[in-house]
Amino acid sequence: MDIREEFLKFFESKNHNRVASAPLVPDDASLLFNNAGMVPFKSIFTGDIPTPQNPRATSCQTCVRAGGKHNDLENVGHTARHHTFFEMLGNFSFGDYFKEDAIAYAWEFIIEVIKLPKDKLWVTVHDSDDEAEEIWKKHISADRILRLGDADNFWQMGDTGPCGPCSEIFYDQGAENFSGEEDYLGGEGDRFLEIWNLVFMQYEKSSDGVMTPLPKPSIDTGMGLERVVAIKEGALSNYGSSLFIPIINKVEELINKEYKYETGDSYRVIADHIRTSLFLLAQGTNFSNEGRGYVLRRILRRAVRHGYLLGFREPFMFKLVDTVVEIMGNEYEYLQTKAEIVKEQIELEEARFFKTIESGIALFEEELKVTKGVFSGDVAFKLYDTYGFPLDLTQDMLKHHSMELDEERFNTLMSEQRNRAKAAWKGSGDSDTHGDFKELLEKFGENEFVGYENTATKAKVIALLDENYKHVDSLDISQKGWVMLDKTPFYAQSGGQCGDVGELTCRAKVLDTKKFFGLNLSEIEVTSSIKVGINVDAVVDVSRNEVAKHHSATHLLHAVLYDVLGDHISQAGSLVEANRLRFDFSHPKAVEHNQLAEVEQRVNELIKRAIPQKTEVMDIDSAKKSGAKAQFGEKYGDEVRVVSFDKSSVEFCGGIHVENTANIGSFIITKESGVSAGVRRIEAVCGFSAYEYFCEQRILLKQVESEVKNTDVLAGINRLKTHTEELKTEIKELKENTKVELNVEQIGDVCVVVDELEVGDIKEKIDELKNQNEKLCAMLFQVKGDKVLIASGVKNAPAKAGEWIKKVAPVLGGGGGGRPDFAQAGGKDKTKLPEAKVEAKNFIVEALA
Repeated sequence: MDIREEFLKFFESKNHNRVASAPLVPDDASLLFNNAGMVPFKSIFTGDIPTPQNPRATSCQTCVRAGGKHNDLENVGHTARHHTFFEMLGNFSFGDYFKEDAIAYAWEFIIEVIKLPKDKLWVTVHDSDDEAEEIWKKHISADRILRLGDADNFWQMGDTGPCGPCSEIFYDQGAENFSGEEDYLGGEGDRFLEIWNLVFMQYEKSSDGVMTPLPKPSIDTGMGLERVVAIKEGALSNYGSSLFIPIINKVEELINKEYKYETGDSYRVIADHIRTSLFLLAQGTNFSNEGRGYVLRRILRRAVRHGYLLGFREPFMFKLVDTVVEIMGNEYEYLQTKAEIVKEQIELEEARFFKTIESGIALFEEELKVTKGVFSGDVAFKLYDTYGFPLDLTQDMLKHHSMELDEERFNTLMSEQRNRAKAAWKGSGDSDTHGDFKELLEKFGENEFVGYENTATKAKVIALLDENYKHVDSLDISQKGWVMLDKTPFYAQSGGQCGDVGELTCRAKVLDTKKFFGLNLSEIEVTSSIKVGINVDAVVDVSRNEVAKHHSATHLLHAVLYDVLGDHISQAGSLVEANRLRFDFSHPKAVEHNQLAEVEQRVNELIKRAIPQKTEVMDIDSAKKSGAKAQFGEKYGDEVRVVSFDKSSVEFCGGIHVENTANIGSFIITKESGVSAGVRRIEAVCGFSAYEYFCEQRILLKQVESEVKNTDVLAGINRLKTHTEELKTEIKELKENTKVELNVEQIGDVCVVVDELEVGDIKEKIDELKNQNEKLCAMLFQVKGDKVLIASGVKNAPAKAGEWIKKVAPVLGGGGGGRPDFAQAGGKDKTKLPEAKVEAKNFIVEALA
């Protein structure tokens, strides 16, 4: 039985709209990832956007809980039911049906569709919810209903806002299978498995804790797919189901060791984490050192460390990708498309970590030997900073030794190192600034955008906001704020394209244009007074022509990269402005120079062909069938705008474009670089900016001609290179013919040198002395202008070069350090050189005594 499909079909039969899973990266700056089925509907529940025409919805939402408030990471592998990635089945009512129907639907699905036995089912309700209990008595006997308090059966979106009691449905897996202290209904054990939570959203909680009944109570439910699949297949653990066993079997095959549940924590961690890694990477999240990318890196490295415990010593996680795709690729087709590039990204990340994991584990185990009670925060920080061990990985390792970590010290060191604000996470949708947008949306609806056809129009000012996004009736000269026009030619920042600038003639400069909950608003600086209700002439600045050129060039670039580098290419971000474009894309390594040249040439060939631009609005299914490229994570409605340049480039896009590729003029790549593991960036210019770039290069070339004194620049450079080589040879000969006499003293069996070197390199001289002597302590000084360079070297002697130099350098007003065998420093006061030599001699005599 395909439980996912049966669930969605069942609620479609109850007049619910089936809604596709939203991306794991939410359109919500307050969240790292979508961590529950209701997250994509949050704005509906809060009233920030209007209730849809059909107030009923159902979905199977992919979720990740591995950071922030909802974090199951450390439980994964140790329990039968926790995951970092999971699928949440849900049905939702936005002010339509309530408890009676929600409970009836849940019971009907469980008993009649997936046919779970009644004698295995239990229900909990909030201890104040008499209504829910009475409704449940129509379906299940009263002795199988348990009342619980706020901790278990009350849900709230935040400290304030919508909230309400819950009702949870549990499946009893049997006392014969589970007999732990927590294996009771409401306990933390695995005997009573929560499979479905019904949230009755019926109150609005204020900041003083008062709960006011909502005028239109709503329903939010969540049913764990992994748990129900395991129950239906007779598995006592989620990891024993068909969703996980093939992955575990593949790990067994790779390591040639049998999986046993009792000792199989590492197998379960790997099976869970490969799913999370694959989905996040396939949806465009990449490994990095902050934000979501850092969470992804933590997850993969935790899995690699567990693989190390099993015996893996080289990358292996990437070999599991195909197995996950076999299980889930039909439901999520993008996994099939992205599989190869994801494997490359995972293998590269694994290889990086395997280079340091052995040294890190050795350091960890050395610290364990001397630790009494609490593990050192300094060592934990070194594991993080030097060896790439995330904090929770170290904590996970400590869990096996029942040991606590000095987390306060670790956090102190992290703060000292970063000395910057925590990274912020921003979604890819409308601007999320709070303001009077809800009222505007309810009063006017979304205003009309006429900018595809017109760059100037007469319009009416229907609303004004101040800089704090609060409604005002007017703005005076020099004030800044936001204007909402009944119809606007100004394009709002979206899809990487910058927002339009321009003017409201004789009234205000338009500085930027953005979307707020679907409202197209322009930021203005008032040049004359402006009031709500007046008519204005709205004119887009001519710079939009250059923006259009760069946007169309970005589409051509995307298409050519796909052809030149391979079909694993997908957009990972973009920026389109009047004077440049930036395009980020998935690719495991730097683009070679010959490939960049080919990309640039082919884009310019498409420009030269003068291909007309064509825009069509079509339903999303037809658009996908046409082969149009879509950016993962962008929100698309039932109808989409498809921009094409013949068959060369076909993309979903709401942006502004040229009418013909010839309008772009020319295209020049200015830079190729890495953004993060598996993501590259190309920067380019076209149109007038390409002409300016050419002019800059021509001026630069003239300057080079002047410097090399030759109009044939290459010939001039080669002449300079030849002359440089000749000078190097002369210097080398001078050094070889210049005999350097140093004061050498024997202390015991150690050769000691403390002297000034006038000619040559002091580091090279110390290396030479080491080669000439079996036992050596040498410190050399060299005056360079007003400063003094110092180097010390020790070989097979009871002294440390680093300590020696730290003792001497302050005499010269400087500092430095290094290894026990070699160290360097600098001094600011060359007049103290005689004193420094005496200090150096005294130190080494004492050290060798």
